[in-house]
Amino acid sequence: MDVSSPVTGQVAESRLHQAFLRLRDELGEIIVGQAALIERLLIALLADGHLLVEGAPGLAKTTAIRALASRLEADFARVQFTPDLLPADLTGTEVWRPQEGRFEFQPGPVFHPIVLADEINRAPAKVQSALLEAMGERQVTVGGKTWPLPKLFLVMATQNPIEQEGTFPLPEAQLDRFLMHVRIGYPEAETETEILRLAREQARQTLQPAAAVMARIPLEDVFAARREVLDLHLAPQLERYLVELVLASRDPQRYDPTLAARIAWGASPRGSIALERCARARAWLAGRDYVTPEDVRAIAPDVLRHRVLPSYEATAEGWDGDRLVAALVEKVPLP
Repeated sequence: MDVSSPVTGQVAESRLHQAFLRLRDELGEIIVGQAALIERLLIALLADGHLLVEGAPGLAKTTAIRALASRLEADFARVQFTPDLLPADLTGTEVWRPQEGRFEFQPGPVFHPIVLADEINRAPAKVQSALLEAMGERQVTVGGKTWPLPKLFLVMATQNPIEQEGTFPLPEAQLDRFLMHVRIGYPEAETETEILRLAREQARQTLQPAAAVMARIPLEDVFAARREVLDLHLAPQLERYLVELVLASRDPQRYDPTLAARIAWGASPRGSIALERCARARAWLAGRDYVTPEDVRAIAPDVLRHRVLPSYEATAEGWDGDRLVAALVEKVPLP
C-alpha cells in the first residue's frame, strides 16, 4: 500500500530548507560525533517542542544548544539546576521600587527564547512545577499576574545518568511535556580523534582576533519552516499506523499478551501529536514533501521512551521504555 506522496520522490528545495541544511552542517562541524543529537535539536525546533537529553558529562550537550542559539536570532539562557534553586530563580520575581511606590516584575531566565535547563533532575518539586507551567502553557504566573513567554520557546533539559544521589526524579506529568527524550553515548575512537583536533583549533582561535559573526536565521524563517513542515503530505494509512503505535502502548494485549503485564502506563494523546510532528520534521529535513513509515519508526523511540512506563515486574526483569517501544514497533504491522 502506497503511503508516500502522490508525487513520489519530490524534494523540498525551498530557501528555508537550504538554510536548515546549512545550519545542520555548521552544527556538525562544532559538535563532532553527535549527528543524532543535532538532528533531534532541529526536529524539536521545527516541531515546536522541548527536548530532554540524557548522557554522561562531556558529550557536548551544552555546546550543542549554545551553538544552535548562536545561529538563530534568539537569546539564550542557561540555568544550572541545584537542590537549593527556587522557582523565582527561574521565572523571575516582583521587586519593590520605593521611589515609585510599586512592585516591578523582573523576568527570570525562562523568558529567553532558548533555555538550557542543566541537570534538571537536581531541582526540587517546586521548581519542577514552575517549569511545568512554562513548558506546557507558554506562560508564567507570578504574584497573581500571568506573563506570556516568547513566541519561540525551546527548553533543552539535560540529565546525568551516572550520579543519582541528591536528584529528584522528574514526575510523569513533567516528562510528558518533553517532545522527545534523547539518549546519547560516547563517541567512537575515530570520532574522538577528530574531537581532539577540533579542540586544538578552537584553542588557537581564542588567541587570535575575533572572527566575523556568522549570519543568523531570523525567527520569521523558523516560523515559516514550521508551516512548511505542517504542509507535508501524511497519508491516512500512515496516520492510522502512527495512532495505532500509541494505542498499542495503552492496550498491548491485542498484539502481544506478554506486553500487557510489562507496560504499567501507555503514552497519552500528547504522544500521538509529538510523533506526528517529529515524523513530519524528519521528513522535511530529509528533503521530502511526504512522510514515510521509516520517519515514524525512526523517531518513535525518542518520542515514546519516556511516555511508556514499565511495570514493577518488567523493571525487575530489565525492561525499560526503550525495550518496550522497540517491542511495540516490532509488533504493530506497517501499513
